[in-house]
Amino acid sequence: MNDFIPPAKPLIGDEERAAVDRVLRSGMLAQGPEVAAFEQEFAEHFGLGRACVAVNSGTSGQHLGLLSSGVKTGDEVIVPSFTFAATANSVALTGATPVFADIDADDFCLSPAAVEAAVTERTVGIMPVHLYGHPAKMDALGAVAEKNGLKVFEDAAQAHGASLNGTPVGAFGTFAMFSLYPTKNMTSGEGGMVSVEDAEVERLMRLYRNQGMEKQYHNEVVGLNNRMTDIHAAIGRVQLTKVGAWTAQRQANAAFYDANLEGVTVPPVADGAVHVYHQYTIRVPEGRDAFSAALRERFNVGSGMFYPVPNHRLAPFQVQVDLPETERAAAECLSLPVHPSLSQGDLERVVEAVNTLAKAGA
Repeated sequence: MNDFIPPAKPLIGDEERAAVDRVLRSGMLAQGPEVAAFEQEFAEHFGLGRACVAVNSGTSGQHLGLLSSGVKTGDEVIVPSFTFAATANSVALTGATPVFADIDADDFCLSPAAVEAAVTERTVGIMPVHLYGHPAKMDALGAVAEKNGLKVFEDAAQAHGASLNGTPVGAFGTFAMFSLYPTKNMTSGEGGMVSVEDAEVERLMRLYRNQGMEKQYHNEVVGLNNRMTDIHAAIGRVQLTKVGAWTAQRQANAAFYDANLEGVTVPPVADGAVHVYHQYTIRVPEGRDAFSAALRERFNVGSGMFYPVPNHRLAPFQVQVDLPETERAAAECLSLPVHPSLSQGDLERVVEAVNTLAKAGA
């Protein structure tokens, strides 16, 4: 049988290893000059036009961003249910309540109409997720926020380099969190980067990540240890030099699928949107789980189901809310390998596998 095609594959090369070795030899391993350089280079590379703050994970970045933006117990933040649990978790960790709204079928992102309907007197913010690397409808969501006096917080965990009408993801909200987990479009081994609009939110972010201190032993707030190490930042700095080419390859792989897949619904791209294809997600209306199993068993092709259990049905939340598009996506979505390590032969084998199964109604 042909070699297994994994659904995701971290790319770590000799340059990253050399960067880690450089930091190890320096003796400065915790938050230091590599972190500061990574923050500046990240903002410049993606054209964010605002400060960035590095932390030890994307979830930490989201949590600290919310705390620094004043979200507190008793508040509500509107979030999608069709996403990774960290989105809702970060809201709950502040003491606030995540309020789940439905997605739109075309981009798997928060529906502006559903958000508008979910606003209450306790709502303080909206947290759209740029799911799978496609930007959410930020113009319409921003209008809802402005009308209701709400803040916008971006979950850009999967969307490094995505944009909408020329504005990069990460430059719309009060803050935006980018994940640097190994399977994301770029990695620092583990970590997160937060772009911040406001200087005071940035200052608070830096306090919260470092035990509440700007000056050692002069703690201003009750903080956490959410610092990024220089080891991780050194990896991230190297990855910044590669992510542009990797993104272009992801987009080329997606274009090949778009042109050749049959019998399944391929992911549309909105006018004015740049999709960076963290995932290439098709819809399989009937028998998605069996379809995925057959890809693996018959063709040795991996796939991913993101996310089969919507957040509103997870044990920590368990709320009764009608989210029909969320439920449909959770039952139908299947992500195919799109990572830049795929060969042309791999792409052709994925297409053959999907088309064969779709034709057979597997």
